[in-house]
Amino acid sequence: MRRGISIAAAVCALALTATACGDDGDDGSTGKAKDAKDISGSLTYWDTSDATTEAPVYKKLIKDFEKKYPKIEVEYENVEFASIEQKFKSAAKTGKGAPDVMRADVGLIPEYASLHYIAPLDGTLALKGGTDDFTEGPLNTTKYQGKTYGVPSVTDTLGILYNKKLLKKAGIEKAPTTWDEFIEAAKTIKKKTGVEGTYLNPDSYFLLPFLYGEGTDLADTKTKKITINSPEAVKAVTTAKKVYDQASAKVDFANSYDNMQTSFKNGEVAMLVQGPWSVTDDLSGKAFKGDEGNLGFAPVPAGSTGKPQAPTGGHDLTVYQGSKNLDAAYLFTQFMTSSPSQQKIAAATATLPTRESAYTPEVTKDARIKGFHPIMKTARPRVALPQVGSLFTPLVQQYTKILQGDVSVKSGLDAAAKDFKKLLPGYTIGS
Repeated sequence: MRRGISIAAAVCALALTATACGDDGDDGSTGKAKDAKDISGSLTYWDTSDATTEAPVYKKLIKDFEKKYPKIEVEYENVEFASIEQKFKSAAKTGKGAPDVMRADVGLIPEYASLHYIAPLDGTLALKGGTDDFTEGPLNTTKYQGKTYGVPSVTDTLGILYNKKLLKKAGIEKAPTTWDEFIEAAKTIKKKTGVEGTYLNPDSYFLLPFLYGEGTDLADTKTKKITINSPEAVKAVTTAKKVYDQASAKVDFANSYDNMQTSFKNGEVAMLVQGPWSVTDDLSGKAFKGDEGNLGFAPVPAGSTGKPQAPTGGHDLTVYQGSKNLDAAYLFTQFMTSSPSQQKIAAATATLPTRESAYTPEVTKDARIKGFHPIMKTARPRVALPQVGSLFTPLVQQYTKILQGDVSVKSGLDAAAKDFKKLLPGYTIGS
């Protein structure tokens, strides 16, 4: 998925002089000095929102922006989420065709920043008014080596989604708060209702709450140690294996996500660890259609630290460092991530805002937003490594073997650590 720094990119990192390597603002376009009303020119915006259900609200906001700032023209392009990463990297590397502003997955911010493809935003119009209004989880996704490289636009995290009627039928009054409670609840549900208690998602991204719950991560950037095979990580994955063995429906590893979703929304599974992106689909199933109140929301279970924690997902707006109109790009980024804009986006798309002030009574009328808003307090950023995306591939390979019983937890994680070492030069294996 993710790649390391290429030779050409490394050259850019050392000498930000050519167009391909960004622009240091020598043309006077710095985003700091000009008054907004005096900014003019054109810019290009790449958007990865759903072209049918979400893009219309972004297009409407662009028209509002152009009406407010008539000297600026915005060219909108909807780019498929699956292809934007490679498309942007190719354009940024060559200096040809990159957008001035882009909607970027939060997991890619460290990589783009390390390659000097996106501009630091501290002190620019993009962050005018400060960052106090942004919720902590999304704001932390924008940071890399002490600088801010994005402005949070929409966010998400993982939580427990559950079928209230099934839990009540099993005599369970509230959602479990620890993994031990989660396993026992799943067993009770199966015994008293005949319905599977849960369905473990075997994707390595969904392993993160187990790791965070034991106070560990894939790696530690401060000590430059790989921690995926640490004692804490072994404990975390042992717990995940216990959920799989004792509490989960049979997992179809070839099509796990779709089967998990279908089972839950049709009432064949009572609880899932899942994100807000799934709720619309959940509400279309027979277990919840016409009965939205049957869908419950709760934070992910806590590990031995006693603190539920889940990864922060979503998208940040970023500014291309080689933009020829940085002032307009900064101003546009500010406008699109403002509280009024986020309220309009949330109302139209049911995606979670990143500003606390955007959670108005009107916005939280939507059960999807209201349910996940408090859960966002459990969100934390993924480890800020340019290679973080690449680490998930060897991890899921070993995680699958562990769940299927082909290798022990310790030997599987030791193997993953060795693969991590190949991707993280300069890091040591910490266990």
